[in-house]
Amino acid sequence: MGSKVLWAIVLGFLVGVFARSFFPIGLMYVEGVALIAVAAPTVLLVGPARRRLAVAHARYVLLVAIALIAGGAGILRMDAAIVHDDPVLAGYIDKSVTLEGIVTNEPDVRETGVLVPIKVSALIAENSTTSVYAGLTSPEHVEAGVLAHAPLHEDVSYGDRVRVSGKLQLPQAFDSGLGRQFNYPSYLAKDGISYELSYAHIEVMGSGGNPVQKAAIYIKQRYLAGLGAAVAEPEAGLGGGITVGDKRSIGPELSDVFRRVSLVHMVVLSGYNITVVMNFVRWCLQLLPRYLQYGGLASAVLFFVLMSGGAASAVRAGAMALIAVFARATTRTFLATRILGIVAFAMVLWNPYTLGFDPSFQLSALATLGLILFTPIFSARLHWLTEKFALREIMASSLGTQLAVVPLLLYQNGQLSLVALPANLLALIPVPFAMLFSFIAAIAGILLGPFAVIVGFPAYALLWYIITVAQVFAALPFAAVSIPAFSAWLLMPIYAALGVAAVVLQGQLKNKKPR
Repeated sequence: MGSKVLWAIVLGFLVGVFARSFFPIGLMYVEGVALIAVAAPTVLLVGPARRRLAVAHARYVLLVAIALIAGGAGILRMDAAIVHDDPVLAGYIDKSVTLEGIVTNEPDVRETGVLVPIKVSALIAENSTTSVYAGLTSPEHVEAGVLAHAPLHEDVSYGDRVRVSGKLQLPQAFDSGLGRQFNYPSYLAKDGISYELSYAHIEVMGSGGNPVQKAAIYIKQRYLAGLGAAVAEPEAGLGGGITVGDKRSIGPELSDVFRRVSLVHMVVLSGYNITVVMNFVRWCLQLLPRYLQYGGLASAVLFFVLMSGGAASAVRAGAMALIAVFARATTRTFLATRILGIVAFAMVLWNPYTLGFDPSFQLSALATLGLILFTPIFSARLHWLTEKFALREIMASSLGTQLAVVPLLLYQNGQLSLVALPANLLALIPVPFAMLFSFIAAIAGILLGPFAVIVGFPAYALLWYIITVAQVFAALPFAAVSIPAFSAWLLMPIYAALGVAAVVLQGQLKNKKPR
């Protein structure tokens, strides 16, 4: 009963948040749901009706009531999290402004410029009679998140206190291809950003921020510089992606290649990457006392999440890894599905925008769910495939994750990879070794500079192989097909059918007698 109550709370809350994300559900609706949730058990479980209900039915009524209350809480949480326009900045849309604030995350360096997220705290007065600030005598307090589009040469870092000038604009949704609209304003709102500043000029006035996160970002940058000194591009970019989740490092062209063959998950700091890192750290610490081993594992996970800048996929993977470390340290049972539900609940409670508007969270959670539910099912049916080089494990996990994420990917970008399975099978085998040798190459690059190319050759060879696999499969004329846009409502019966299939097949797997 306890696990059923947990799932009633988790699923009810997530459904409430999701519904409020897309529909203007008001307080009256929440009050109605709460009234039904309280009245139904009272009417059905008290008085004459109580005798006509079996105990099992009474439990279901209570679970539904709990789910309804949790759903109402989810609606209220999303409603409270909605990002509203600042009343002062709202009057300066499409005008040049000068603002002051703090850089809230690592700037995103791209080919055409740098995207800098800034938490703005002041609108600065100017003396020019042609300025939009005419009449202001002192800085005016504002409170908003702004994404500044700055040129490549701007030298700005996380935690910097800055003064930024540019044209203030509202984010706009855009066409992502094949008739699909990407809700860019809500995507930015998940990070508290409600404005963009184009043609921005940034002046650094001081430094601040979380010292631990600053240290993590600094080490990441030094690591990437060392890797770049030891390994040539684009192999160095891939090495940075698979080890520290630097997803922009491989560039847009290679990203498209990896996306075409469904290998783009490799350059996201996911559960697989963190598991490889944890295994390596555990091996390094195996001679230390037990509490130091688990402390080192937890510290490594936290540090990697900080280096990722708090990306949703990394936070999800890191949180589950930390719980696994705690479970092992306390000799408790680790139920992956339940932990995934708890972590998803906590992340959405912290930031409700994550559920409906963060593709990395959606794909990460679905991939993990597919890995948990379907990998054992496929593994049992792939008994003919050898376990050498973890081929059966890779094939089963690839099938499980692909089955879970393909419907959402088709809805988001309409690209169906027909070579995903062979590409994943061939490319994932050397990933742990590529991560290890990339780490060694980066250290050599930091210590030896350009002389580290000899040490970096094994990493280069393995990374070249992975890129070549992706390029060869992507070049095939039938590598991927485009699917026209379809309604999001179609995803519901698809995932409902997958859920039923998982329950039925897992039941058959448990009941199957060993030969």
